[in-house]
This record gives sequence, structure tokens and C-alpha cells, in this order.
Amino acid sequence: MLKTPRTPRPGSARAALAHRDFRTLWTGMFASNIGTWIQNVVLPAYVYDRTGAAWAVGLMVFAQLGPMLLLSLLAGVVADRVDRRRILFVGLLAQMVLSVGLFALVASEAALAALIAVQAGVGIANAFAGPAYSAALPALVGPRDLKGAIALNSVQLNGARVIGPVIAAILATWGVTTSQLLLVNAATYLFVIAALMRLHLGVPAGVDTGEQGWARLSSGIRIVRQRADLRRLLVTMASFSLISLPYIGLFPAVAEENFGIAARSSTFKWLYAVWGSGALVGALAVGTVLVGWDTRRVIRRGFGAFAVLLAAFAVVSSPVAAFVIGFGLGAAYFATTTALLTLVQARIADHERGRVMSLWFMAFGGTVPVGNLIFAPVVDAAGARGVLLLGAMWAAILVWACDMVRLDARSGRRDSDLEESLDDPFEPRHA
Repeated sequence: MLKTPRTPRPGSARAALAHRDFRTLWTGMFASNIGTWIQNVVLPAYVYDRTGAAWAVGLMVFAQLGPMLLLSLLAGVVADRVDRRRILFVGLLAQMVLSVGLFALVASEAALAALIAVQAGVGIANAFAGPAYSAALPALVGPRDLKGAIALNSVQLNGARVIGPVIAAILATWGVTTSQLLLVNAATYLFVIAALMRLHLGVPAGVDTGEQGWARLSSGIRIVRQRADLRRLLVTMASFSLISLPYIGLFPAVAEENFGIAARSSTFKWLYAVWGSGALVGALAVGTVLVGWDTRRVIRRGFGAFAVLLAAFAVVSSPVAAFVIGFGLGAAYFATTTALLTLVQARIADHERGRVMSLWFMAFGGTVPVGNLIFAPVVDAAGARGVLLLGAMWAAILVWACDMVRLDARSGRRDSDLEESLDDPFEPRHA
């Protein structure tokens, strides 16, 4: 007798993948991000090898991610008022063209200033595309399967972190140059552009308040100021990115100074891939084995595990230990950030999603390059261990500071409120 196929559990990764439009865009974005992470691993290593200075790497990372900090408010307003598919199409097409420009500049050994300028252009395009993509997810899967979609979005990002460096390492052993690897990245944008051509996202339904100028631009800030839970989540993410995550952008310097692994070696690319594998496992866990857990408790436990593992990563000097600890560090890092994002997304309505998600991008990505600029000179002057230990201490503080169970109880929010909000994202929320 034939067995009836089991219905995927609502909110799981399987349930999200059952939605055709989400599956199409997710697959295209996955392929494109593989190319992005080829670039993210080889370009900082190229800059560090060429200059021997962590500050130069920090400046390059700021050029890529800094626009999120500066432009996300405007991008969020646009994402709530303009066809999100059009925003994504234009933003991704611009990134593809500029990535071809990076290939030409690296191939000709152009001035570092030119590289930074073009990378800033990529960052500007991404600052508009990022909030539009995140705001579009609920429209593709519905509110009940949002948790699985967010987890899968983190999976594709971190799967790309793994596959991209592995491909870069293999191609490098075959004689493919850094500039040619950047051209590979440019080509991968075609996958997600093709996926977008099959979708229609449209403009989100909502009430136009008639706000103009700064009032419209700052409306996301006003939404968050009125919500203690959103404030706590976004401040937590911003401080975590600023103080605990600079090691990611400065990974070439950390690997070379702490473990004796050269920034442009294949060993460095494999270390980055192992760390990315851990991040992939952590993200996937949120949408699978942890799908029935209270997301608020996952966040606190994730910060605790991250604090212990980052401290261990700071003090060991063995490359073997770096590989082992790096895997766990990646898992704790992205399980925690995926859980934070899930909670934020579940507690906002669709017509305000673009503006609030723009603040998430400022907190998650926009503060990382600021941390790099602050801590890169410290790494140059005194080494990376102190910076990593400071990040571990701050993550330990966040175990206490981001106790959302306590905050929700104080504001009268019940344990089941998160699940209720997934049923109806337009339902009024507690203040």
C-alpha cells in the first residue's frame, strides 16, 4: 500500500521549499552567492598580501559593507514603496557590472584606491538589494513558513561560504588567478537575475501615511523606538557585529598571525571553508532540529557557545586546533544570528518590513566594517588575540543582556505570542 507523503511541519525548511517561487529565487541566490564568497575570500587576501596591513583589509571591507550603514534607511523606505523585484534586478545587475570592473583592476594591478572605489559601488548596490530581498521572503512563503525560509536563506549564504572558498582553492591549484576568480563571481550573478525574471513580487500592501522627507526616512526608527523587543534585538545585533565579529573581516590577519597560515595559501581557503561549514550547520539547525525550540532560548545559548569558542580560537596557535574550533565557532555564530533574524522578522508587519529590515542590515552588516576600522590598527600594533578575547567577553555579556524571555514577561507578552504572530503578521503587537 502506498504511503501518504508526510506534510512538512509548518515553519520547517521542507515547508519553505514547497513554495515554488521561494525555491526558484533561493536556488538562484545560492548560485550567485557562491561567486560572492569566492570574491569575499580572495579579494581581502589579495589586498593583505599586496600591502601586508590589516588596516587596508579593513578599509576594503568598509567599502563593501559601509554603504549598508549609510544608506539602509533610504533603502528600507524604497523597499516598502517600490516593486521589490525591480529593486533586486537593478541592484544585482549593477553588482555584476562592477564585479567585471574589479576583475579588470586586479588584472592590471591598479591602485588600491581604484579597487576601493569600485568595491564601494558594489556595496551601494547591495545596500538597496539586501533589504528588498529580506522584505520579500514572507511574500514568497507566507507567515507560517517564514522561520524555515529564514533558516534556508542563512543556509544558502553559509553554503556559499563553504563552496565558494573550496572552488577558489581548487581553481587556484589549477593556476586560475585572483582576477579570473573575480570574473567567475561576475558570471554567477546571471543565475539570480534569471530567477528574478520568473517572479512577480510587487509593492507591499499598506497604509501610505503621506510622510515626506526625514519623517519618511526615519519611520523605521520610529517603529523600533515604540517596540522594546525590537529595540533590544537590533541593539544586540549591532553591538555583537561591532565588538565580536571583526575577526571575520580580518580573517587573513588572524590566520597569519595566530596560526601561521599565509593569507593567499590554499590552507587559508580551506580554513575559511571549514568555518563556513560550521556556519552552514548552525543555520540549518535553526530550520530543522531546533525548529520546535523557543527561539529566544536558542539566542542565549548561542551567545554562550560563541563566547567560549571565540576565546578558544583566540588562545590556540595550532592550525589543527584552529580548524576544529573554527567549525564550532561558525556554527554558534550563525545559529545565533539566524535565530535573532527569525525573531525580528516574526514580530513585524509586511508593510513595515522593508524599513525595519533596513535597520537589521545596518545592525548586522553595517557595523561590521566600523568594527574592522576600529580594531584593524589594534591587530597591526598588538596582534589579534586581544581583539578576539574582547569579542568573546562581549558575547558572554549578551547572554544576560539579550534575555528575551525576561523582557517579554515584563511587557506582558506570552510564550505563545511568537507563534500567533506567524499566523497573522498584521496582528497588533504588544508595546
